[in-house]
Amino acid sequence: MITVDDFNFSGKRALVRVDFNVPLDKTTFAVTDNTRLKAAVPTIKKILNDGGSVVLMSHLGRPLKKLKEDGSVDVQKFTLKHTVAEISKLLNVEVLFTYNCIGTQAMDMAQNLKPGQVLLLENLRFHKGEEKGDVEFAKQLAALGNVYVNDAFGTAHRAHASTAVIAQFFPGAKMFGYVMANEIKNAEKVMLHAGKPFTAIMGGAKVSDKILIIEQLMSRCNHIIIGGGMAYTFFKAMGGQIGSSLCEEDKLDLAKEILKRAEQSGVKFHLPVDSVLADKFDNDAQVSYSDNMHIPDGWMGLDIGKKAVEEFSAIIKDSKTILWNGPMGVFEMEKFSAGTKAIAQAVADATAKGAFSLIGGGDSAAAVNKFGMSDKVSYVSTGGGALLEYFEGKELPGIKMVMES
Repeated sequence: MITVDDFNFSGKRALVRVDFNVPLDKTTFAVTDNTRLKAAVPTIKKILNDGGSVVLMSHLGRPLKKLKEDGSVDVQKFTLKHTVAEISKLLNVEVLFTYNCIGTQAMDMAQNLKPGQVLLLENLRFHKGEEKGDVEFAKQLAALGNVYVNDAFGTAHRAHASTAVIAQFFPGAKMFGYVMANEIKNAEKVMLHAGKPFTAIMGGAKVSDKILIIEQLMSRCNHIIIGGGMAYTFFKAMGGQIGSSLCEEDKLDLAKEILKRAEQSGVKFHLPVDSVLADKFDNDAQVSYSDNMHIPDGWMGLDIGKKAVEEFSAIIKDSKTILWNGPMGVFEMEKFSAGTKAIAQAVADATAKGAFSLIGGGDSAAAVNKFGMSDKVSYVSTGGGALLEYFEGKELPGIKMVMES
């Protein structure tokens, strides 16, 4: 694996694919979580410290899927200009900005960069060619630099122009940044070199979203813990009464098959024995408690209960390797956040005792950030979907194309 550590950027103009797809305040458009911006800083500084210049490219949201009523792109909502102030502060360097990612202005500004300067291009997804993986669009982007660095693990599973197609234009001058290298290294540590006991914590809404990774983990894990909305599909499949809890009715047979295969594989498959219930999906809902085989009509499970927390925490604290992907409940609502917070604390406690813990991006990363525990776990992934696909055994285009000579 070739990384920025293997290259001297003196006099080079590095075209760096970063993941600046960050949340913005709906009114002021200020960056509300700069985690992904901070993650890119070491790679950018390595290039600048070598005496190189940097052209940054990223996407922000899905502007072509969320057009304004008149059919035009909502530039104000999706412009990367909103990130310039924050990334300038983090780098302690003035970041220049161009209002298009291709064309005359972008080319002129890129070619006039001096060593130590940074240019951020406008949102790649303002162009259809990005998501379509258009070769001509990739070629125009490639002209903006003479070295290509992919540091956007969060989009590595997409065969987009800037993440995969572009690599062909940089034979002998393409590599990974620190984010990408660390993501691969930590993912491999979990999947290939896990210390035992190895516990995987799977949460989220749907069994169908996690079936492939659960299948991969059955041959590797000692324990698989299930939480979140998908747990109720399992209880329904087992003949339980789940009230109005979330359930994938068309996946009941699949849930039964997973339970059967878990038993055959020898992995210990743990479902939450109880739940915090609500009479509606609202933080102001009435709250009750129940075991998960007997949830009354009109009530829905929105968090794991106290008994489940105790059982899961004991397993986690005795683990040597922990993979966590998906919350235990609707942690965004204060009334239903206790279960996810308790699991985050258990993972932090296990890490303090020497366990290796990988937080699998997405909502899990948001949860450890919300509860102030991101620095108490071993690694927080920046890529939810990409990490899932990596663990599912799929080939990621953004990795494959850079690895090829």
